[in-house]
Amino acid sequence: MSRAASLTPQQREQLFFWQRGANRLFIVSACTALFVALATLVILVADILIDGLPRFSLDFLTHYPSRKPQQAGILSALVGTLYMITLTALLAFPLGVGAAIHLEEFAKKNRFSKIIEINIANLAGVPSIVYGLLGLELFVRRLHFDRSLLAGSMTMALLILPIIIMASREALRAVPRSIREGSYALGASRWQTVYHQVIPLALPGILTGTILALSRAIGEAAPLMMIGALTYVAFLPDSLFAPFTVLPIQIFNWVSRPQQAFSVNAAAGIIVLLVILISMNAVAISLRNKFQKKRNW
Repeated sequence: MSRAASLTPQQREQLFFWQRGANRLFIVSACTALFVALATLVILVADILIDGLPRFSLDFLTHYPSRKPQQAGILSALVGTLYMITLTALLAFPLGVGAAIHLEEFAKKNRFSKIIEINIANLAGVPSIVYGLLGLELFVRRLHFDRSLLAGSMTMALLILPIIIMASREALRAVPRSIREGSYALGASRWQTVYHQVIPLALPGILTGTILALSRAIGEAAPLMMIGALTYVAFLPDSLFAPFTVLPIQIFNWVSRPQQAFSVNAAAGIIVLLVILISMNAVAISLRNKFQKKRNW
């Protein structure tokens, strides 16, 4: 006999009263925490917009950094960010998706695979500055890439690689087992099943996870500062081995200046960075909806 069944009607009513009160308290606490977080975010964004919008202009986007705050722009940082995130995606996406497909569809479920899965999950939670130290030792010093765009992109690719692998594996797991069994029943091989059936169905989740991982990479400054990315660049990178800078480092450089005008430039740079992040998330949502509609057909 359960404990609730042994209670008297009065005790049951009292227990129900306390449970309902606890549920209401939990809902109020959760809503309060959500409201505080959203209010803080709105206040911060509003403060950035108030400070940065007057400085935001076409000249700000097309000028190089300068020691004079009124003439300073973010052209080199903006182009460097776009170059770096593009190269990072080219490096991390095929490696991450390929590793996820192998681990989920082809690898044997043994102790070695289990160790790899645990390590990937642990690497996803490693602080970004640790990847910066790894990139400094491996790419800058050992491989002699120096403080170049290639070294920075490879470091950021290592940073987001575990996230892409985990997101891709979850997307592959979401594909029903019946899809695979139906394909096998029609005579398709395992690779044909994965390529023609599983990957198209998992593609929305894979792309969403990849773009969200890239959104994290585009806002990271610590790993790039560890490998020696420059804080003042008055030129555009012309090769993979050219020095570079990115928006987070340029913003950090301006914030560290004592002049108030540089803080205004930093606010305008934050607006540009937010626009890029929102655009990337919008692309992720549109791609997911597009492929989900095709899947429903």
